[in-house]
Amino acid sequence: MPVTPKLIAEIRDVSRTLVREWGFLGEDFAGGDLPPSIVHALIEIEACPGITARALGELLRLEKSSVSRLLQKLIQSGYIATETDARDGRSKKLGLSEAGAGRIKAIHAFGNRQVSDALGRLEPSQHRMVADGLRLYADALGRRRDAARPSEIEIVQGYQTGIIARVTDMHARYYSKAVGFGQRFESVVAGGLAAFCDRLQNPRNAIWSAVRDGRIIGSVAVDAEDMGDGVAHLRWFIVDEAVRGGGVGRNLLTTALAFTETHGFTETHLWTFSGLSAAHHLYRAHGFACVEERQGDQWGNIVLEQHFVRKLGAG
Repeated sequence: MPVTPKLIAEIRDVSRTLVREWGFLGEDFAGGDLPPSIVHALIEIEACPGITARALGELLRLEKSSVSRLLQKLIQSGYIATETDARDGRSKKLGLSEAGAGRIKAIHAFGNRQVSDALGRLEPSQHRMVADGLRLYADALGRRRDAARPSEIEIVQGYQTGIIARVTDMHARYYSKAVGFGQRFESVVAGGLAAFCDRLQNPRNAIWSAVRDGRIIGSVAVDAEDMGDGVAHLRWFIVDEAVRGGGVGRNLLTTALAFTETHGFTETHLWTFSGLSAAHHLYRAHGFACVEERQGDQWGNIVLEQHFVRKLGAG
């Protein structure tokens, strides 16, 4: 059966109905007063005793700062206990407390009743159809993320053969579609990046590539020299369209910000353009705030440029 606009609309409509019926929009979720993120975290911790915060974040598709806030709430509520990993003193192993075990038991009981009641309204011959259909659709949604799973992608620091051409190409293609930039923008990116690569002998300058199967699919750089002492300039942050939305950009940004923290930069600055909502959400989630907006025409088109700043230790 071909994928038609009508079929897409039907699936989206069903998906919205499921979201409402499951209580994601404000009703009691899973039969209690806990938000969905807490419920999902408890389920994963029960399923994987000793799971680390990092692994939990990957399962829940959350960045490090969000996982930290989530775990703080769980610890304060008394639902989980932490234990230092004997193999890595910096890592904490997570497990359910007695109160957490009691709460997860109630969550499972509610969920089991919810599924049982719904299946009871169907013919027995339709039960397997429901399970198989949901599994097929969930697996199909997951394949896009699996293709770009950060654990399968290596983050490599330093100059890589072809990096100037490849990073320029990703920028040119993305911004041509996003804001209509052309040759002038491409030339500025290529020239600036080439000049920066000549300055990588400075240990406070760095560039990283996300590499999969030998191909560069993302990049980010920290320039320590063009914005004053103690200020890091985040530059050439881009991810290939084929893996966008799969966590590669978050992994690159986290790596670069860890570098700025280690090297003691008091601030990290970046410039971007209005309208790039996904990127802006990622920046704010990592402690950046927009401090300035201005019209700019240096790229070939007039655009609203935005200046974001992150203070040391933010995010």
